Amino acid sequence: KQREFDNLRRDLIAWVSHDLQTPLASMRAILEALSDGVVEDPETVKRYLNTAQRDVRYLSALIDDLFQMAQLDAGGFPLHRAEASLSDLVSDTLESFTELAKQQELTLEGNVDSDVDPVHMDTQAIGRVLNNLIGNALRHTSNRGRVSVWVRRTPQGVEVTVSDTGAGIRAEDLPYIFERFYRGDASRSRNRGTGGAGLGLAIARGIVQAHRGEIKVESQLGKGTQFTFYIP
Repeated sequence: KQREFDNLRRDLIAWVSHDLQTPLASMRAILEALSDGVVEDPETVKRYLNTAQRDVRYLSALIDDLFQMAQLDAGGFPLHRAEASLSDLVSDTLESFTELAKQQELTLEGNVDSDVDPVHMDTQAIGRVLNNLIGNALRHTSNRGRVSVWVRRTPQGVEVTVSDTGAGIRAEDLPYIFERFYRGDASRSRNRGTGGAGLGLAIARGIVQAHRGEIKVESQLGKGTQFTFYIP
C-alpha cells in the first residue's frame, strides 16, 4: 500500500505539472507575441485572445477540480440539500449542451418520469455530476451518434442514466474508471478543457456518495457506455 501511495503521489505530480504547464506555456507565448507587437492583424489577435481565454477556462476548471477533490478527501465537501426539481435541472443541463450536440451532429435526448420530483439534493452538486457525465458522453461519441439521459423513480430512490453510442471503455479500465488520476485509454484522457488530471469521475462519485447514493458504469468497446447513479 505504501508503494502504491508513493507511485500515485509521483504520478499526481507528473500529471498535474503537465496539465498546468501546457496551457501556461501557450498563454505565455500568446502574451509575449501580443506585447512585443509581433501580431497586429485584428483577426489573428482575436484568434490569439480566444485561445488564451480557452486556456484560462481549462486552468480554472483543473484548479476547481483539485480543490473539490481535496474537500472530498477531507470530508468537508459542503452539501446544501433541499427539495428541488430534478426535472428542471436535467432540462437546463441538456439545454446547455444543445449547441455542442448540434455542432457534432449528435442526437441529445432526455426523458424524466412524471413522479420523480421533488428530490432532496444539492442542486449545484448534482448539476456538476450531470455536466460531467453528459459532457464526457458527447466528447466520446462520434458524429450522428446518440446521447440519452433517463430519470425514473425506483425503490432505491431516483435513478439517473446517461448513455451514449460512443467508442466505449476497455474492460480492463472499467474497475478503475472512478479512481482519481486514473488514466486508461489515452483517447479518453488529456483532452483540453476536460479537467485532464482525471478527476471528473472521481468527483462525480464523491458527490453521489455524499448524497448516500451510488454510481456505476457499464461499457462495451465500439458500442457505447452507460453511467447510472441514484439518489436515495
